[in-house]
Amino acid sequence: MLFYRAALPLSSQTLTFVSGLIRRHRRQLGSRWRALDAGQQALLVLVYLRKGEPFTQVGAGFEVSTATCWRYVNETVELLADRAPKLQAALKTARRAGMAYVIIDGTLVPIDRVAADRPFYSGKHRMHGMNLQVISAPDGAILWVSGALPGSVHDTAAARIWNILAALRQAGLIALGDKGYHGIGEPVITPYKGKGKPESQKAANRAHARLRGPGERANAQLKTWRILRKLRSSPHRAGRLAKAIHVLQDHELAAG
Repeated sequence: MLFYRAALPLSSQTLTFVSGLIRRHRRQLGSRWRALDAGQQALLVLVYLRKGEPFTQVGAGFEVSTATCWRYVNETVELLADRAPKLQAALKTARRAGMAYVIIDGTLVPIDRVAADRPFYSGKHRMHGMNLQVISAPDGAILWVSGALPGSVHDTAAARIWNILAALRQAGLIALGDKGYHGIGEPVITPYKGKGKPESQKAANRAHARLRGPGERANAQLKTWRILRKLRSSPHRAGRLAKAIHVLQDHELAAG
C-alpha cells in the first residue's frame, strides 16, 4: 500500500471545534489512553466525511486498524449529530430572524445496495438510496436536516412522517417546495402543474423557482462532503451523518 500527503479544504477552526468535543467526551468517560490524541481523531473523522474514503484506507493513513477507525468515526459523528438543531427549534429561530418563508427539498443519499433491496430503491432517481428532507433559509443556509428514510418513500410521505407541516404551522411559516410536494397542502406552496398553463401561472412558477433555487444549493452543500455521494456503511446511518455534516457546515460558514 502506498501513502501520500493530501490537503483537506476545511478551516483549522473546524478542526479545533471537533477536537474540543472529543476531548470533553474523553474526560467524561475517564478515557486515559487512545491510539490517537483528540486532534488526530478529529482530523481522521473530517477526512472520512469530506473525502468519503473507506475505513480501511483512512485507518491506514492514520496507522490505526479498520475497527478503530470505524469506532472513532461513529463516536465523533454521534457527538456532532447530537448538536444538530431540532425541527421546531430551527423553525422558531427562522421565525425570530424575520424569514418570510423557508425552502423544503428532498435529497437522496446513494447507498451500496443491490436490486433486490426494493425498499431502498427510488424510482425518481433510479437508484438505491436514503431519503433526507432538508429545510433551508431563503439564502440557502441549512436550517434542519431530517433523519433517513428508505429511498422508496416519497417526499410528501417523508414530510408527513417527520411532522414538518405541523411544525411549520406552529412556527407560523410557509415553505416553498418543488413538484414532488404537490398535493401536500398548506403551508407548503408548490408550482402549478400541467401543460397549457396560462401565462399568469407560468409567471408564478418562474418566481417560485427563483425563490426556491437557493434551497437546492443547500443540498449541494451537503454533497460536497463526499461521504453523502455514496454511502458504503449501514444505510440507516445516513441521517446521523447528514446531521453531523450540517453542524460542521455551519461551523465552517461561521469560521469563514
